[in-house]
Amino acid sequence: MAKLSVEHAVYRFAGIMVLISVALSQWLHPGFFWLTVFVGVNLIQFSITRFCPVATLFKTLGMKTEAERARMAR
Repeated sequence: MAKLSVEHAVYRFAGIMVLISVALSQWLHPGFFWLTVFVGVNLIQFSITRFCPVATLFKTLGMKTEAERARMAR
């Protein structure tokens, strides 16, 4: 299996966080709903500013972006 790019890892992380927050809201406390809101706000903020804290973390951990992977494949 090929390694994930930063972009795909961010999508996966956001999806997992939404599912976890929905489950926690259902089974533990309704206040976990705010975690879903936080994830959504971060996705909107990223679409405007192109800054994503999780993407920065993934890059620091050595993941490559789609553009970097395309350049390496040439």
